[in-house]
Amino acid sequence: MADSSSEEIAVIGNTDLTAAESENNRNNTMAEAGTTLLKRMEIAVAEAEKRTGKNAVNMQETYTVYLVETRPSDTAAEGQNPTPDALWRRYSEFELLRNYLLVTYPFIVVPPLPEKRAEFVWHKLSADNLDPDFVERRRAGLENFLLRVASHPALSNDKIFYDFLTEENGWREAVFETGFQAKADSRLKALNATFRVKNPEKRFTELKNYSDELQSVTSQLLRVRARVADRLYGVYKVHGNYGRVFSEWSAIERDMGDGLQSAGHHMDAYAASVDDILEEEEHYADQLKEYLYYAEALRAVCRKHELLQYELEVEAQDLVYKKQQREELVTGTVRTFSLKGMTSKLFGQETPEQREAKLKALEEQIEEGETLVKQKNAECEEFVQKAWMDMERFKEQKDRDLKEALISYAVMQISVCKKGIQVWTNAKECFSKM
Repeated sequence: MADSSSEEIAVIGNTDLTAAESENNRNNTMAEAGTTLLKRMEIAVAEAEKRTGKNAVNMQETYTVYLVETRPSDTAAEGQNPTPDALWRRYSEFELLRNYLLVTYPFIVVPPLPEKRAEFVWHKLSADNLDPDFVERRRAGLENFLLRVASHPALSNDKIFYDFLTEENGWREAVFETGFQAKADSRLKALNATFRVKNPEKRFTELKNYSDELQSVTSQLLRVRARVADRLYGVYKVHGNYGRVFSEWSAIERDMGDGLQSAGHHMDAYAASVDDILEEEEHYADQLKEYLYYAEALRAVCRKHELLQYELEVEAQDLVYKKQQREELVTGTVRTFSLKGMTSKLFGQETPEQREAKLKALEEQIEEGETLVKQKNAECEEFVQKAWMDMERFKEQKDRDLKEALISYAVMQISVCKKGIQVWTNAKECFSKM
């Protein structure tokens, strides 16, 4: 799961250390340059447990908690097998962690969480979010989310993420103390920027279109797979009818009875194997769903860029307007129809003292505006540079993961077809011996 590393790190949960020493070790652990947390720590979501308790409005509810286990990687490299440190987390806490990462690292394609409720399911599969099979798949998805974050060069070294893995008490309070909620962009503000930005970066526009197309094709693929799963289930179960008919037939035949009964057993075994096959299919479906949800993570980066670009354009436009005002004051001419021009005609021109005071105030505003435009421009350039670097990392990951998932899915389908051929080959041999 994790690569071993020779770097010295703090042992999580060592109660012999003082509070100051523990904090110092934690900071040293997170600050090691050039390494990700996954190279220094093994992380697993080991199990899920159903619990009952009262919610925020004092009503009884049933929910699921997940056991997060961690241990330093160097202990495994040295042949040791210590008891891992463990704590329980609810799905809502995983959501809080991801929301924090989205706001804190807007230039990063933050890994998505597994679905909260089952989607794209074939009709025999339960859509209940407390169904044991669904909870198990979500447990695997949450573990995958943690491993994705822990292997990211920037996200893995975040203190809040580290505390999520190691501090059961006080973690939620620490997240809210960062003030990340105040930094979050409102949906209305982002939507406004999307429609009003004039010069969006071409690469981000293309990326946004790609994310829409990626979501469309993956959702279509998942729907097709669900329909195929339904039909496959029916085909396999019909083979169970073959088994029943052959068994009943064997009871009335003296010479052909053994062959018919053997063929019936092969058909029964084939029909019973469909549950394991479709369970394996769900694993590949979950891999596709991850990239279905990654599409929204890509759009989140694009929306942030649009917002930064729009803010830059607003400040630049405001600066142009102020410079025009300064020119009008200096030359005494009004270039366009304005309230100022009408006022001058009705009440006369301003005194030299009034004009000088306005000119001085405008000069200060222009100086501030130029500084602000430079600042916004630098923010935009930095965002583009960081975002595109992460896009390249994500593209490599996506291509590798989807290629592996599709090949594995094809291999599974070939195996299924071979199993069907083998069943009928065996049945043929049974019939030949009659």
